[in-house]
Amino acid sequence: MQTIVGSFLSFGSNPSSLKRFVYLFDGDKLVMEITTPRGWKDNDKTVVLIHGLCGSHRSPYMVRMTRKLLKKGVRVVRVNLRGCGSGRGHAKKIYHSESSEDVWQAIKEIKRDAPHSPITLIGYSLGGNVVLKMGGERGKEAGQFIDKLISVNPPIHIESTVNHLSKNHFYERYFMAALREDVAYRHENFHELPPINIPSDMTLLEFNEFYIAPQSGYDKVRDYYNACSSCRLVHNIAVSCSILFSRDDPIVGCHLLDQMSLPKNVDVIITENGGHLGYLGVPGQKGGFHWMDFVLLRWIFEKRE
Repeated sequence: MQTIVGSFLSFGSNPSSLKRFVYLFDGDKLVMEITTPRGWKDNDKTVVLIHGLCGSHRSPYMVRMTRKLLKKGVRVVRVNLRGCGSGRGHAKKIYHSESSEDVWQAIKEIKRDAPHSPITLIGYSLGGNVVLKMGGERGKEAGQFIDKLISVNPPIHIESTVNHLSKNHFYERYFMAALREDVAYRHENFHELPPINIPSDMTLLEFNEFYIAPQSGYDKVRDYYNACSSCRLVHNIAVSCSILFSRDDPIVGCHLLDQMSLPKNVDVIITENGGHLGYLGVPGQKGGFHWMDFVLLRWIFEKRE
């Protein structure tokens, strides 16, 4: 219930934004939506948001956070992964959990525009795994571009997450419907892509083996899962990092980091309740209805040694 209500019950219009292309090495493009508050200066904060699977800059959690940050004078950059949101039709390749290099290119572009603005990078769900993977891959180099990493409900071990998700037919049907539509759109609009048919009864496990792994350059789906999973890289993160999990998450397991030795700059917070990107509180009490937003705002502005 927290997952469903938190994902779909949201109020407020989509903030106006300026579109900015990020040109990738293979010819594809990302589209960033940049919203800058009045009076913002080059040395003021920037928060970069990365959405989850089948999401975009229009996802309710992205819109909510943008509106709240604008009130605090923070510039917000909502990055659409390949082919998502306003980037639809600008990328021939499909986005996936190994999109960390794309996000790195976007971060470098943002930093080039405002080199003195401290950047906090927040990833939700799939985007949370992507930002952790990027932070682990870049190690100390990441500190030249970003000040903080925040990850919410990240599927840090892709294979176990897919197996877990496949047991919940409600969520699996929801994601597969969106993924089939996305694949159909790409193959219809990029003429160099051959005709393809994704059966309506195909499971997520079958889809990853049949389509995602080969499209990502892997012969075996297990190799794809391993390459995409951030759990093998989290210990390399060198910037301030906070990771939020919930024990009752119906999609992502919260215990995968339990046995790992993590650096002091990486905090893992696990709540009893919250679902997947839910974390609902009580209006009028500390944290308000969208407790997740309250916590993220606190992490953005807190100073850590």
